[in-house]
Amino acid sequence: MKKREEILNLLERNAKLTAAEIAVMIDRPVEEVEATIALLEDSNIILGYKALINWEKTADVPVTALIEVRVTPQRDQGFDSIAQRICSFPQVKDCYLMSGGFDLMVTIEDASLKEVATFVSEKIAPLDAVVSTGTHFILKKYKMNGTEFSDKDDDLREAVVL
Repeated sequence: MKKREEILNLLERNAKLTAAEIAVMIDRPVEEVEATIALLEDSNIILGYKALINWEKTADVPVTALIEVRVTPQRDQGFDSIAQRICSFPQVKDCYLMSGGFDLMVTIEDASLKEVATFVSEKIAPLDAVVSTGTHFILKKYKMNGTEFSDKDDDLREAVVL
């Protein structure tokens, strides 16, 4: 079991690692690592591999918003049916059932503030089970999925000009 978690932790930090590289890192045969990864994929523990992109360094910077959604749970389905309906929209990147003052936290990305506002007012708010929404726009990302977004220069030495 420990081997499985080691592989998962390594892939979570860097999905580009090869089975051979992982095998060296955890001191296991490559074939064993390949078989474990295949089993993890087949059992839907590993759901996919993604690149973490700093969109602020590109020309196409999407607007990201966190939407607090209060809903009325559905009989015999709880929050699942409304969450699945919300997840069906392509703008929705994440959807979580939460404790506290609201029920669902939805992360969406779209081309502009107006597109986000239109999406919330025309797609999420009118859903039957939705009681209210609260929208928070992300102004700057400092850290995402454990990776810091930093433009700072790591060299803190002062330049000396003679």
